[in-house]
Amino acid sequence: MADQGATLYVVATPIGNLGDMTARAIEVLRAVPLVAAEDTRVTRKLWARFGIETRMVSYHALSPRSRRNELLSHLASGADLALVTDAGTPLVSDPGGELVSEWILRGGAVVAVPGASAVLAALLVSGLPTAQFVFEGFLPLRGGERRDRIERICRERRTTVIYESAVRSARTLADLALACGGDRPAALCRELTKMHEEVWRGTLDALVARAKAATPRGEVTLVIGGVDDDDPEPEVSLEVGRGEVDRLVREGMSRSSAAREVANRTGLARRDLFRER
Repeated sequence: MADQGATLYVVATPIGNLGDMTARAIEVLRAVPLVAAEDTRVTRKLWARFGIETRMVSYHALSPRSRRNELLSHLASGADLALVTDAGTPLVSDPGGELVSEWILRGGAVVAVPGASAVLAALLVSGLPTAQFVFEGFLPLRGGERRDRIERICRERRTTVIYESAVRSARTLADLALACGGDRPAALCRELTKMHEEVWRGTLDALVARAKAATPRGEVTLVIGGVDDDDPEPEVSLEVGRGEVDRLVREGMSRSSAAREVANRTGLARRDLFRER
């Protein structure tokens, strides 16, 4: 593929609809001698659909360092390599970043073969501003790091995109509503490009109610509107504040400490938050 030296191709694949596979991606995947795939069982579906016969090896987040060394040795020998993940664009909340970085440090060529991206697809259908945006990936599951990330999102003036599992989406929306205010505009996008694609648009409060009533299925991408400089500070109801206290207690914090933290974050009275419902 490359005139001089080996090239590492970072190849995007469809996030659902196989019709989104680009002609260039097919050409590259057929031409390289080896493809590093996140899950070869998933990638074989593409091979069958598009008549690709290239040899594959697995390369994922839990692969040992020895596998990355093997791939780097392959490139160093002068042979091209393509990197794909199960869906979408590699390196975007997917493995492969260290391989790309190390090959660049060695002076190797890296070429992007762009295509489908859940981040961009969600932005396009969210109805929220797209001129400037921030991608936060997956949030930490619990603890101070999660709260810090959510508070940072709430202060962000640009539109924010995050990934979330379907079963955790209601909790994450509730956490965002507590920190950002329930009136913040947002969108929940599920099964993008697939047969059952669906987009929920509205305020965070409205999305929380909908997600609690019926847990969304499939892959979920959340889009949160940025803060407006003219917006007032969000008002948090006592019920929502007590719900946050209960959650922190379930995570192992004492009720006194949880009430103090939520009071500091929301301005609600600590004594009211401390009372059990």
